[in-house]
Amino acid sequence: MLVAPSILSADFGILAKEVVEVCAAGADLVHVDVMDGHFVPNMTIGPVVVKAVAQVATKPLDIHLMVEDNTFFVDLFAPLKPRFISFHYESERHHHRLAQKIRDYGIKPSIVLNPATPVACLEDIIKYVDMVLLMSVNPGFGGQKFIPIYDKIRQTKELIQKRNPSCLIEVDGGVNDHNIHRLKETGVDVVVAGSYIFGHKEYKMAIKSLKV
Repeated sequence: MLVAPSILSADFGILAKEVVEVCAAGADLVHVDVMDGHFVPNMTIGPVVVKAVAQVATKPLDIHLMVEDNTFFVDLFAPLKPRFISFHYESERHHHRLAQKIRDYGIKPSIVLNPATPVACLEDIIKYVDMVLLMSVNPGFGGQKFIPIYDKIRQTKELIQKRNPSCLIEVDGGVNDHNIHRLKETGVDVVVAGSYIFGHKEYKMAIKSLKV
């Protein structure tokens, strides 16, 4: 299991230190939540802060766009060369075009589904992305309770095996040591964890508990 700590739950007063510590503690990716206050009822960080994060991170960035104007934000963050840029199915009209735009930057495109968005929406786009991010909370805020989406994960895994076997499944929201084993069993490859990791006294222990 790959683990991507979400800096949304980090102490922004000492953000650089937090990023350095989770990377040293065994993180595989650094998850960055970008919210515009329109697609979701919250605003987070822009490219200036993320650039500072990228400069101290020793692991690749995993940027999750929760925005209305995806093209604008892709152009804004692509120069930072993250490993992934994820965009929401619900906020984009031209999924294939945006996925190709991300790939043209040398970045892996990823598509996100909210908890209530059916897996069937992935049918035509799954071949063009490198990862599917399934939300197990409604996006916008950290620290929410996990919504059981195990059947959805299984359905996504089945579709991936048929259409794009190398595509990864990432889950974001309420991930902890209580649900990690079942997430692994249902086919998840990457988990995002914010409050579970940053709320733990020992980041290394928290991350290790998720590497099943």
